[in-house]
Amino acid sequence: MKIVTLISKEECHLCDAAKEVLARTRLDIPFELREKKIVPGDAEFELYRERIPVILIDGEFAFQFRVPERELRDRLLGAR
Repeated sequence: MKIVTLISKEECHLCDAAKEVLARTRLDIPFELREKKIVPGDAEFELYRERIPVILIDGEFAFQFRVPERELRDRLLGAR
């Protein structure tokens, strides 16, 4: 099963939109969803703070800012 990691932060409307896409997609394509909220002081905060939300699939970068549902589905099903 694929592992999808959502890197997000508080008060982020794009993160909320990404969660909606992930939830819809998960209804049809099972995957493990992990969310990592970054805060100032975290090692990853400087790396990701201007790119949030960031989606990783099996630890590899997949998307930032927006999550196109069709592309997400293709990646989860193995198409690149």
